[in-house]
Amino acid sequence: MRAITTLAVAVLPLLLGVPAAASHAGEATPDPATCPMHAQHTAHAADTAQPDAAAADLDRRGDAAMGFAHERTTHHFRLAADGGSIEVQADDPADTESRDQIRAHLADIARRFAAGDFASPFAVHARVLPGVPEMTRLAAAIHYSYEELERGGRVVIRTDDPAAREAVHAFLRAQIADHQTGDPG
Repeated sequence: MRAITTLAVAVLPLLLGVPAAASHAGEATPDPATCPMHAQHTAHAADTAQPDAAAADLDRRGDAAMGFAHERTTHHFRLAADGGSIEVQADDPADTESRDQIRAHLADIARRFAAGDFASPFAVHARVLPGVPEMTRLAAAIHYSYEELERGGRVVIRTDDPAAREAVHAFLRAQIADHQTGDPG
């Protein structure tokens, strides 16, 4: 009878889907070698770490491609009825180094996008973002301009073409999602 009780106590949490940490209650430190769910714990830990690793990779690539540190700046991707904008500003008003790097980068981005060159977003995101193929194909219908802001700059993207506008919005929504800016999509 005691063997059945011991088996029930060991197996019941697994059958009920109780997290393995709870099934080790009372043990000082669970031994991975004796944990029947060790492989699942390890896989779950890797799965939950992946978004953090992906975000860190995105930030690292972004810092290299943009020429300024994401920790010292704030990005916004704004949708508008006629297109949208990419805005970046230095967090600290006294951080003129970041401000100047932002301005140089965004002025260059406006020129590159107007020429159909989307290498920078590819370098940051390690993929072709949604909307980019259509923005490239519909380049004649899209106008890019650069505007200086007090602590940085803005690339304004305008179009009257409905298909181009949808492409611009898809591109900006992908940026919002990847950079987790919280901007309305």
